[in-house]
Order: sequence, then structure tokens, then C-alpha cells
Amino acid sequence: MLPWKRVLRPLTALLLTAAVALVPAATAHADSATSSGWNDYSCKPSAAHPRPVVLVHGTLGNSVDNWLGLAPYLEHRGYCVFSLDYGQLSGVPFFYGLGPIDKSAEQLQVFVDKVLAATGATKADLVGHSQGGMMPRYYLKFLGGAGKVNALVGIAPNNHGTTLSGLTNLLPYFPGAEDLLATATPGLADQVVGSAFMAKLNAGGDTVAGVHYTVIATQHDEVVTPYRTAFLSGSDVHNVLLQDLCPLDLSEHVAIALIDRIAFHEVTNALDPAHATRTTCASVFS
Repeated sequence: MLPWKRVLRPLTALLLTAAVALVPAATAHADSATSSGWNDYSCKPSAAHPRPVVLVHGTLGNSVDNWLGLAPYLEHRGYCVFSLDYGQLSGVPFFYGLGPIDKSAEQLQVFVDKVLAATGATKADLVGHSQGGMMPRYYLKFLGGAGKVNALVGIAPNNHGTTLSGLTNLLPYFPGAEDLLATATPGLADQVVGSAFMAKLNAGGDTVAGVHYTVIATQHDEVVTPYRTAFLSGSDVHNVLLQDLCPLDLSEHVAIALIDRIAFHEVTNALDPAHATRTTCASVFS
């Protein structure tokens, strides 16, 4: 066995042990979310917010903990809010978004159909973090999602592959590392800059007609690197750098989706552009 594999396997075991320990907490959060109206399938969209919002977690995230900040924020403002788990690997609890991304997009397809049937809406809005801001683009482009989605809002999305602060450049120096990554965690391998998945996703353009795209990025992103690779090109795209709205905002890749109310305010602007208000540092109090 190669030396780096001896290090990797105990580390993987440690992560999975931690995941098992955290499952009860996640279950408790899920119960709380459901009872408060989040993932409430009896929710009917209002005239003010006529489309349900589907939240799509990031890599190693889940339908609850990724959205403990944003889901209540949106619900409090009158939105019907839903979230799903996707990309589960057999025997790996709590940490999702690790399966092949094209298969995860199929799970999103099924979930959106379920939400639309329950709410009676003709279209949904999608808000995703990291992989969750990018994976829906496969659904829109290849699985017919463009006819069922009004807007896609990506929070620090990995739209063009990442170098992970340069770490992916080291993979060729470890024989077998790339194959192991693709076999063990295909959802990670798909997101490496230059992957076959990324080439397919972005061939022929970043966007599809009929969908409004917003990207909210942070210059302090240590996962999606370089951070500007999060931005999309297209005729109906609004790219936002968080620090252009508030130079004092220090949110990195995780905090921007978990706790950043400045980013949250910009999400609501994207969901309801007709009533958008200026996003500033003071939006943290809104």
C-alpha cells in the first residue's frame, strides 16, 4: 500500500465516525425544521411569493444543517421553503453530495416535481450552495428543468471546477489518487477543474434560455478557487461579489451560506427582483 493511502484511510474512518455521532443532532434539527413550516408540504405559495423555493445543499452538507440560517430567513418572509438530501453514498450518513453529480441532478429532478405537485405551482426557484449552486445547472440543461424553474441562485457555486486552493494540482504526483477519488467520492472528482463532468456541463455556454441566474461569490472563498470561476456568462446572469456590497464582509465558503445575512438579503433580491432593495453592510440587521 502506498504511504499516502495509509494516511487517507484512517482519516476517512475518523470522518465517518464523526458523522455517525452527529446523526442524532441532524435528526433533531430536521424535526424542528418540519414543525416550523420548513419542508411543510401543505404550504401554498402566496400572491407575493408565487413560487416555492428549493434549497440545494453543498458537498458534505445535508438538507437541514446547510440551511439553518437561510431557510427560516426565507420562511419568515413568506416563502414556501423546501430542501432535499442528494448524492448519498452507501454507508455514509450525514455527509451528502458525494455521489456522481449527474445522478444527483436526477434526484433534484424528482424532488422539484414533488414540490410542484404539492404546492400547485408551475415553477420553482432554486437556491444552492457550492455544489448545490452548480449541480442544478445539469438539471436545467440536460433533464428538462428549464421549463420548471424560474430562477437559480448560486451561493459560492463551483461552476467551472476548482483547484481547491491549489491542492488538486498535486493529484498527479500521487499515483492512483485520481482514480481513488473518482471511485470513492465521484461527486468530488466531478468538481475538479478540467473534469469530464465540468467539460460537459459548460460546453455550449453556461446558461439556458428562460431561467434567471444569480451568482453570489466571496473573495475569501477557499474552496471554489479562483473565486471568480463561480461567475457565469450569459444574457440573463447577475454576478455579485459580496465585498462589492459590503467591503467589511469576511465570509468564506461556508459562512456565506450558513450565517451571512448580507448574502441572504441578496438572495431575496434575486427571488423577488421587482421589490429588491439595496444590499449593504446594514443588511445584516434586516
